[in-house]
Amino acid sequence: MVYLIVFLPLLGSILSGFWGRKLGDRFSMYLTSSLLISSMLFGWIEFINLSNNQVDKIYPLLTWIEVGDFNVVWSLRYDMLTAVMVIVITTVSAMVHIYSIGYMSHDDSKPRFMSYLSLFTFAMLMLVTADNLVQLFFGWEGVGLASYLLIGFWYHRPSAHAAAMKAFIVNRVGDFGFILGIIATYSIFGTVYFDEIFHDVGSLSKISIKIFGLNFNSIELISILLFIGAMGKSAQLGLHTWLPDAMEGPTPVSALIHAATMVTAGVFLVCRISPILEYAPFALDLITIVGALTAIFAATIGLTQFDIKRVIAYSTCSQLGYMFFAAGVSAYPASMFHLTTHAFFKALLFLGAGSVIHAMSNEQDMRKMGGIWKKIPITYTLMWIGSLALAGIPFFSGYYSKDLILEAAWAASSNSGYFAFWLGVIAAFLTAFYSWRLIFLTFHGNPKASNEVMSNVHESPIVMLFPLFILGIGAVISGWIFYENFVGHHWHDFWGHSIYISDNNKALKLAHYVPNWVKLLPVLLAIIGILTAYIFYIVLPKLPSIIAKSLNPIYKLFYNKWYFDELYDYLFVKSFVKAGHIFWKSGDENTIDRFGPDGISRLAKYISSKSVILQSGYIYHYAFAMLIGLVVLLTLILMGKGI
Repeated sequence: MVYLIVFLPLLGSILSGFWGRKLGDRFSMYLTSSLLISSMLFGWIEFINLSNNQVDKIYPLLTWIEVGDFNVVWSLRYDMLTAVMVIVITTVSAMVHIYSIGYMSHDDSKPRFMSYLSLFTFAMLMLVTADNLVQLFFGWEGVGLASYLLIGFWYHRPSAHAAAMKAFIVNRVGDFGFILGIIATYSIFGTVYFDEIFHDVGSLSKISIKIFGLNFNSIELISILLFIGAMGKSAQLGLHTWLPDAMEGPTPVSALIHAATMVTAGVFLVCRISPILEYAPFALDLITIVGALTAIFAATIGLTQFDIKRVIAYSTCSQLGYMFFAAGVSAYPASMFHLTTHAFFKALLFLGAGSVIHAMSNEQDMRKMGGIWKKIPITYTLMWIGSLALAGIPFFSGYYSKDLILEAAWAASSNSGYFAFWLGVIAAFLTAFYSWRLIFLTFHGNPKASNEVMSNVHESPIVMLFPLFILGIGAVISGWIFYENFVGHHWHDFWGHSIYISDNNKALKLAHYVPNWVKLLPVLLAIIGILTAYIFYIVLPKLPSIIAKSLNPIYKLFYNKWYFDELYDYLFVKSFVKAGHIFWKSGDENTIDRFGPDGISRLAKYISSKSVILQSGYIYHYAFAMLIGLVVLLTLILMGKGI
């Protein structure tokens, strides 16, 4: 059954990709969706079986790499960490496939789109079922490739093409750190297999690596390098710039990439290597600080954006920050818990935004919306559910997972933990504010669209609404259903050996005993955030523009995304383009080509142009040339004999 879970999406991708035109658009969409639904059902069955019978298994496939003493067997690792990721990935992907049947109904390349979706899902499943770092990297790069294809699906748009390139290149920066981490791991442990690495990490934790004359603790270095890889995929501060631009892809792509799959790969990696991180306290502090800064940074940008998908995208970036600083304080189960609940309500919000865009004739600017809640009441209600879960309002799923992360950060009783707690609390207020800013601007107030657009506003078809209902149920119940198993007092019985927490790190255990004000503060601030948004956008709708003008420098800073794109463009893009132009003109054209292929071809052309003069066509010319040649030959012979 495990083989079917992983390879059914690949089968759908191949059939739809290579024979989609012959199979037909509708059959291709139904085929890939059916295979994904089957994969999802098998995934849930395996999850339930593993929950009742904690027996981790490894399913070998074939010998993949065999070079000297280095062997990599392609195997499928199935423990509880894998099982949780599988149900999240397949459930969201199946809903996205079904949703796409309606959303992409007018597109000319439906089989290609469905093939890319299934390929993406297969690559993600390969990543989470990897038994070693090399196989995980294969899935890691497969996800990167598929995301490039999906973000740039509408390749005729220059913005989509640029966004796909940006996502691919920025992720390569993180992947370079990941590759160095794999190399460092192999050099220290002599293996890339997780079980062997985790078994030896304690005994090798004191070994140092000398780089540029400086000594570094090997485990700390490995942890930081692998975390850099995770930063790229999960859009953490510094390597986050690709994520909002990825909104150029179709809306189902946004839900798939930003809800439960690609962006959570980094969180999964950090939790997978928890036995290594527990011996790297500095790396854990770094993860905590970067995660906390990402949470507050992305939340400030979400306050000022007007593209409905970009607001949700920055929300994703912020929530990923929560997941990372949970892992940074060694509360890995809390990180995975929020990953799971977040997948439901964030996919719901993205697909709900797609339903709004569909109703508004492809309009994405919230300033051109408003006054439509009565016309699309189902979408409106489901967007409320997703927003309540995102804001952490009792008793929706986000309340259980996000608040536990804040409690664990406080319970860590470390400087980095307190730092993460306070930034996380402020981010909780901002999250609630921009979530209801989106609700009020999109659905309430006076209609700002043209009469023609407003007359065409309609509810989405059932094929698009059905996935929203399923995800809405998950956004409501996943928190209290999974709470006890994921993060309760007996979390270890559930996660088994898939997650390891040192006895010295008790943040998760103590999170259940923090003061009441720590538990109540995030909820109180979330409610205040909602009320503040109501005052700003319903009671006093002119107030936001007044505040934006009075705080213009800060507003511009947030609106322009802290100028990260401009900074990178100045520091890296322009300098690399300039250097590339120099190498192209001076190095390639004026040196290599001039003295290489172009020079040789010009020389051959010159010689041939001169040689052709000798080919006059007159016999007496040839006879005279032969006579001259004979005289020269005889002269050389006579000179050689010394006559």
